[in-house]
Amino acid sequence: MFLGLLIAVLLIPVSNFLETRIRIPRVVSALLVVFLFVVIIASVFAVIGSQIAGLKEDWPAFQKQLMDSAGIVQNWIYNRFGIEQVRQISYLEEAASNSLDTGTNLLGKAVSSLSTVLMFVFFSLLYAVFLLIYRRHLVKFLMISFRETHQEVVLDIVTQIQNMVKKYLMGLILQMAIVSIMALIAFSVMGIKYSFMLAIITGVLNVLPYIGVLVALIISVLITFATASATKVLLVISAYIVIHLIDGNIVMPKIVGSKVKVNSLVVVIGLIIGEMMWGIFGMLLTIPSLAILKIVFDRVKSLKPWGFLLGEENNEIPLITEREKETHTVEIEEEK
Repeated sequence: MFLGLLIAVLLIPVSNFLETRIRIPRVVSALLVVFLFVVIIASVFAVIGSQIAGLKEDWPAFQKQLMDSAGIVQNWIYNRFGIEQVRQISYLEEAASNSLDTGTNLLGKAVSSLSTVLMFVFFSLLYAVFLLIYRRHLVKFLMISFRETHQEVVLDIVTQIQNMVKKYLMGLILQMAIVSIMALIAFSVMGIKYSFMLAIITGVLNVLPYIGVLVALIISVLITFATASATKVLLVISAYIVIHLIDGNIVMPKIVGSKVKVNSLVVVIGLIIGEMMWGIFGMLLTIPSLAILKIVFDRVKSLKPWGFLLGEENNEIPLITEREKETHTVEIEEEK
């Protein structure tokens, strides 16, 4: 439901345009914008899938390089530890036999996880449709749920959350595009095969904080290892380090970080809690969740200390103001 809420907030401007300018009924506009959203996302994955399908041509080369590398490792183990290749192979066969049952269980879990992901996506889109249809009704419900003296604050919170989520998601999409372009330029200059696919994967996985870049690096190294020399593998690793530094120090703070004022400590803790609660999707939803909480905390007087805790450190704000110092001094004098 929360992911559906984020999708709906992102699509509200398009839905408003269809309803006010083209005079399309709200139900039809909600279905149409969600359908267009699905088409765009599916097109991206279709491009990645078409590129992955081309990997079958390089599968024999990958097997050959893998066997050559395995032979080098076996010789190193024999020269270093004196373990003959026959004994090494027997150890591997024993390990493979012991892990066969584990592999079967993992396959079953993978199939179950795939069905879970499909259901997750379906219901997220379904929630997005209904939230777009009943968005005004839900806002009115929030308004009448509070006293008249608080309704202005509630409306301000709703407006700020909508603007923040929209800007954050647009910034995230822009960040994905910039990272993909940087990766595409780097891989093309180095002459890496499947550079377009690897660049798209790098940009998409970059959405996952801290983990996404590592997963993208592993995928790129494996594919480069199958299609090029060890020197290019080192170049790919170097390119990822440079791209990650540029993204972490320039792109992320300027484009995405400026929309979400949450400190890194809270983000890391939130990522751990999000992964424990909702897995990978929980990690994706952590930052917007924290940003929404901060907006609410900053506008509710009794919760302002929590909003301060979630935000970045501001050294300009003293721990004790001058007025508090004066009040504290007067209280001490009175007690004396």
